[in-house]
Amino acid sequence: MRLNNISQLAGFTKKDDLAYFLREIGGMDYLHERRLAPTQDLLDAYKKNKGSWEDYERDFLKLMTQRKIEQSIERSLFDVPSVLLCSEPTAENCHRRLVAEYLRAHWGPLEIKHL
Repeated sequence: MRLNNISQLAGFTKKDDLAYFLREIGGMDYLHERRLAPTQDLLDAYKKNKGSWEDYERDFLKLMTQRKIEQSIERSLFDVPSVLLCSEPTAENCHRRLVAEYLRAHWGPLEIKHL
């Protein structure tokens, strides 16, 4: 879900390392899906320019609508337990929550657990 899965935020979360750990520890596959990530402009407006969460949320949901993610992401990917990852520590101000809620609103029942 991250825009950039090779950033320096945490070494083990880089794409190749993360794929390895998920496979070895959890028997899980890794898929980097940029259609679920915000644009750099959205991130900059919120983080660098200290924009409001309300503006970010509105603009991010508009982006999801424009991208038609409910049609372009395969629903079957969520037929098995799936994890949406990003760098925010909680779901309150995180795009992973917005994506999960957006998909549930368009697809119907989808259990969401924030870890």
